[in-house]
Amino acid sequence: MMSKRQKRMAAVAALVVGLALTAVFGFTAFRKNMMYFYTPTDILDHQVADDARLRLGGLVMVGSVKRGDGLQVDFTLSDCEKSLPVRYDGILPDLFKEGQGIVATGTMQNGVFVADEVLAKHDENYMPPELAKSLKTADGKHSCAPFKSATGVSPAPRSQAVSSSSAPRSALRAREGTVGRADGDVKGGVIVGRDAVVPS
Repeated sequence: MMSKRQKRMAAVAALVVGLALTAVFGFTAFRKNMMYFYTPTDILDHQVADDARLRLGGLVMVGSVKRGDGLQVDFTLSDCEKSLPVRYDGILPDLFKEGQGIVATGTMQNGVFVADEVLAKHDENYMPPELAKSLKTADGKHSCAPFKSATGVSPAPRSQAVSSSSAPRSALRAREGTVGRADGDVKGGVIVGRDAVVPS
């Protein structure tokens, strides 16, 4: 028959063993469910398991967004080195757009990253540091320089965009040359001339 001291020690030992088993099972479940962050290069370099649930970050390539039936949308995600096709069935966030950095959660299936969650963030403070570092360029923006589109046509730089609305309201003078010269005001994007000179 066990004494009171022996019973007390047995109870303490059972408690310690129980706590240890709980910690082991909890840590195992945590590691199994923990989602790691990867870029397309990481996945294509076979650094992840096929059935692993993970977060994928990168830029949505320009011209890659294809909408299917219902809410299904396919697009290509790039980290400025390699790209990976992504499929998502759901409502995309308002900030989702081509050329925008996103983080998608899901698994790899037959070479396609099937996402069940897509987050679009415009500030590196809300992005995983690995993604912000890999996408950060000299100008401090999340874009590749130059950023290649899926269609092979890169968007024109903003500095090249010209709008008639930015033209001064005062009289404009056309470039002199063989065509001549015209003075006038801008109305509806058209120069309404008051005087025109054609060189002889």
